[in-house]
Amino acid sequence: MDKKESKGFVQLEWVCPNCDGRNPGPIKSCQSCGAPQPDNVQFQRAADEKLITDEKILGAAKAGADIHCGFCGTRNPSSAVTCSQCGGDLKEGKTRAAGQALQAAAPALKTVACATCGAENLGSARVCKECGAPMQRTAAATPELSTKTPAQPAIRATKKISLGVFLFLITACIAIWYLFGATSKSVEGTVLKAQWQTSVAVQEIQPVNYSNQSGNPPSDAYSLSCHDETQEVCEDKTIDKGNGFAEVVKECHTDTTQYCDYTVDEWNTIQTYTLDGEDNFPVYESPSLTSNQRTGSTTEVLTVTFNTSDGQKTYSPDSVTEFQQFNTGSVWKIKLTALGAVIGVER
Repeated sequence: MDKKESKGFVQLEWVCPNCDGRNPGPIKSCQSCGAPQPDNVQFQRAADEKLITDEKILGAAKAGADIHCGFCGTRNPSSAVTCSQCGGDLKEGKTRAAGQALQAAAPALKTVACATCGAENLGSARVCKECGAPMQRTAAATPELSTKTPAQPAIRATKKISLGVFLFLITACIAIWYLFGATSKSVEGTVLKAQWQTSVAVQEIQPVNYSNQSGNPPSDAYSLSCHDETQEVCEDKTIDKGNGFAEVVKECHTDTTQYCDYTVDEWNTIQTYTLDGEDNFPVYESPSLTSNQRTGSTTEVLTVTFNTSDGQKTYSPDSVTEFQQFNTGSVWKIKLTALGAVIGVER
């Protein structure tokens, strides 16, 4: 069962779409340009948020979502019946959205230069202390984005390094392709011998024990023993109240996981039978099986050896059908890489 516990309330903030000025959540008009807060502006968490202790402010924080007048757009408290600006009936108004969990704000820099006058301000400042211009929030996680010019040579150096690495990788790829993929030459080869080795696996049903496996056991499991393990998982969420404040709520729920010990009968390989020969017709072992056994995977390794002017070369056909074409003494055209590896054969 989920449990919720209120830890208190914090003040939010909003950004004026007219001038980009940041404002405290309860303020209904922009402190920088005076523009009223539109009903579509979202509240955000402040980088320096603190739990509210003032009882009067707490009363406002605990109130319901504000209402934007349907006639003039003015933002009014939830308890209002008529608009404070035009006197319109707030039954025609739009209640702000509430109940959303808000993401934490990025940590602000300790000091930020004003974009208008260049004065240094605290990172949490909403307006410049010198000229009063609105201050935009700058995250501490990206100090390299500062407008200071000394960072430029480092950027150019990084670009040069990246270009060098890129050119090195291209050169390496071309070299690898040339050595291993490009055809260097073709030579004539005579089949010296064809060799094969086949493998047949025999499987048997055997009991396999599993211990402390999470989740539900297989339907065919036996010797079953299960137990539950529980743990309480908690998370702090900051919930928008729709009035410029948010409630910090601790939400907890209990996670229960089942762990089981059990046995399952499974097919396991108990023996592999191999045969080999030097002709073009691979043969596979046919082992005798009991009632609880079966044949598993069947594989083959096929190799053709050629005599060439470059010495002996080996080739591995892709199928038994191809392998059967390489009769001893037959002559083939062999394609070689620059390193002498066989990459293809043809008549």
